[in-house]
Amino acid sequence: MIDAFHVLFDWHLLMLLVLGTGLGIVIGAIPGLTATMLIALTLPLTFHMEPVAAITLLIGEYVGGISGGLITAILLRMPGTPASIVTTFDGYPMARSGRAERAIALGIMASVAGGLVSWMFLAGMSPALARFALQFGPWEYFTLVLMALVMLAALTQGSLVKGLLAAVLGMAFALPGIDNSVGRARLTFDTDFLLSGFGLLPVLIGAFAISQILRDAAAPPLKKIEVPKGRLPIHMRDLRTHGPNMLRSSLIGTWVGLLPGIGGNIAALVSYTTSKQLSRDPAKFGTGHEPGIVAGETANNAAIGGALIPLITMGIPGSVTEAILIGALTIHQLQPGPLLFQNSPEIAYGIIAAYFLANIVMLVLMWGAVRWIAQLVRIPKAGLLGVILMFCVLGSYAANSSFNDVWVMIGFGLVGLGLEAVRVPLGPFVIGFVLSPIAEEQLRASLMLSDGDWLALFDRPWAILFLILSLATLAWPPMAARLSARRRQI
Repeated sequence: MIDAFHVLFDWHLLMLLVLGTGLGIVIGAIPGLTATMLIALTLPLTFHMEPVAAITLLIGEYVGGISGGLITAILLRMPGTPASIVTTFDGYPMARSGRAERAIALGIMASVAGGLVSWMFLAGMSPALARFALQFGPWEYFTLVLMALVMLAALTQGSLVKGLLAAVLGMAFALPGIDNSVGRARLTFDTDFLLSGFGLLPVLIGAFAISQILRDAAAPPLKKIEVPKGRLPIHMRDLRTHGPNMLRSSLIGTWVGLLPGIGGNIAALVSYTTSKQLSRDPAKFGTGHEPGIVAGETANNAAIGGALIPLITMGIPGSVTEAILIGALTIHQLQPGPLLFQNSPEIAYGIIAAYFLANIVMLVLMWGAVRWIAQLVRIPKAGLLGVILMFCVLGSYAANSSFNDVWVMIGFGLVGLGLEAVRVPLGPFVIGFVLSPIAEEQLRASLMLSDGDWLALFDRPWAILFLILSLATLAWPPMAARLSARRRQI
């Protein structure tokens, strides 16, 4: 770990960290542009970087992107990122009552606190979990991926059927191309276009950036924004006043972040609800109450650290952004999971160290430049979207110097737009696409080791546990609905 910090103190890497965090804050502060979109868009630029430099830039963007969302959530009641939705509940009323500076100061303090507490869990748990995960074989990994997909489908936007449909659709789009195990083409429909399958990068850029651009182009322009003019008022006594809330919300955020597919927005909502239930003045929540801002902003940042734990220890993404980070690692020929600590410790510990430093950089940048960052929402949307669209095309083309990838990007942009139009979540779709090759590889390895005997799965206790959890996740929503209906009848 000390070596990782020592490496990151190289001026080149520090500059990338500051650049990534700054870019993340800027994009996170603009409603409609998310950290996920920024990371997908930046991925092609990292092709020729050293892996440590690439991951440092992306982690900075992730932390900055989640934190920057609080600015417009408070000033405009428009969260720059979905993770800041809860911040609008009390942040905007505070801004309307003339306390915007205080609300932003509390949001920044809470974001840093959540990030640093979850970093302690990330640094403390990850090496031990990775050593534990080394005991896993192909059956365990296959059932673990299956469990992640099922939990993601069940917990995303509350619709199990639509979530499962999105995951299966994403897995189906990963099938065309050469089957590496037998060396034959499959689902190519005798066309050269599909022979190499759909590339990860154009799919990610299309599904998130292009569909977002199309939605934003149709949205109304932003209203005029009033930016903070004075110093951000925060004092040491605020740490004592809000300390218990920040600690509790950090633990909730880290725990929720650990679970696949839930993300910072649910973490913030759970934390906000818990704080309201435990408060002596629950009626004040939603009217500009300081603990409401602290609870939401602490939890959504803590969820990042929590979600990074399964990513680097088992190669399982906790959210779409982690799925893109897994894509970034595989592009650099790195294997996410427990072997990452064994084969590439500089990357595993580098992610942990970069996450810590990104929180410090985020604090400095947001504290010093919040009034100028807030002005960014005044940039004409047409010009901004045009520049982003240009980067999308260049990024997709640069991957293989092929216009086919640009067409794939456009096609998946339309697919993403269509899915969201019928309220099918994009998260399970993209994670299904990313995890499908891993699940297929592990299943093939499992069957080869057992001579095609499926019953061999039942000799593996952890695989059975993951399978039971998957089935329980599937069974719980209809059971809960039936129990709820029975209570209403009583």
